[in-house]
Amino acid sequence: MFGPEIPAVTPTEVPEGAYLLDVREPDEWAAGHAPDAHHLPMMEIPSRLAEVPTDGEVVVVCRSGGRSAQVVGYLMNNGWDNVRNLAGGMRAWAAAERPMLSEDGNPARVI
Repeated sequence: MFGPEIPAVTPTEVPEGAYLLDVREPDEWAAGHAPDAHHLPMMEIPSRLAEVPTDGEVVVVCRSGGRSAQVVGYLMNNGWDNVRNLAGGMRAWAAAERPMLSEDGNPARVI
């Protein structure tokens, strides 16, 4: 039995003002992330659910879209109806030449 289909958006479809939730590991985040993203590693989601907005558009992102799709499914199963997966993840974000910042002093990149 499969759960609900995971809603997704492409990097160019991310709405202005969307809450970007980056669920990658700290080293991935430090290497490169969207400027307005919020970092919340996937394994911390269950204990930090209160940090995920329940209103407005929430777009969940990882490296390629797999982990973020799992997080979107988890959130949907816990009552969120405003979450979308970033199709292709940060790889697609970078390929679409969307802005990125790094935290480690190197040029922003996806690892």
